[in-house]
Amino acid sequence: MKTEDGLPAFASSLTHCGAPAESPLTARSAPSAPHSELIYSLTSIIDRLEPAKLFPHSQPLEVELGSGDGTFIAQYAQRRPDRNFLGVERLLGRLRKLDRKGLRAGLANLRLVRIEASYLLEYLLPPESVHALHVYFPDPWPKRKHRKNRLVNPRFTELAAQALTPGGTVYLRTDDSDYFAQMTAVFAANTNFFLTEMPVELCGVLTDFEKDFLNRGVRALRAAYQRR
Repeated sequence: MKTEDGLPAFASSLTHCGAPAESPLTARSAPSAPHSELIYSLTSIIDRLEPAKLFPHSQPLEVELGSGDGTFIAQYAQRRPDRNFLGVERLLGRLRKLDRKGLRAGLANLRLVRIEASYLLEYLLPPESVHALHVYFPDPWPKRKHRKNRLVNPRFTELAAQALTPGGTVYLRTDDSDYFAQMTAVFAANTNFFLTEMPVELCGVLTDFEKDFLNRGVRALRAAYQRR
C-alpha cells in the first residue's frame, strides 16, 4: 500500500479537509439483484434512470460509484435526510450488505443499483441530474499495463460534467499516490471543473477502507472538483 511519499508538490495541498485540497462485470452480463425495497432492479440498460421515480421525495441526488460494504453512504444518507442517495455496486455480496444496513436504519432516501459504475455514469444517469459524485478508493490498478482500467481518467471527467448539475461536485479519495496524481491531473485539465474545498462534515464520514488505512497509519488523499 502506497503512502503520500513522493507526491507532486501541487497534490500535497489537496489532502486536507477544508482545503482545496479483476475484469469488470459488464452491465449486459450482470445477474438480477435480489428483490428489496432499496435495491432497484433495472428494467432496461438502455433507457436512462428517472431519479424522481426512485425515491418518495424529490430532493437533490448524490451518487456513490463503488459503494463497497456501504459504510460511507449509509452513514451519510442518515446524516443528510434532505438528500437522496444512489449507491452503485457490481458485487452482489456487498450490495446485500449495504441493503441490510439501509433497511435497519430505515433510510427512505437511499436506493441501490447493481451495475458497473462507468456504465451507469455514461448511459443511465440523465444529464445534469446529480448534485454530487462520490468516488472513494476505486481499484488503483497499480501495474502500468493495467492503468487503462482505472475508473478516473480523462473520459471520466467528461462524463461527470455531463451528469452533474451546474455547481455539482466530484469528491475523490484514494490511498494510492500515483492514482491520486492521475485523478488531480485529469480534472485539472478539464476546464469544466475547478478545485474546491472538501466540506468538513463530509470529511468526518469514513469508508470501511479508510478506517482500515487509518488504523495502519496510512492517510487518505482527498480532492474535490466543482462543475462550472
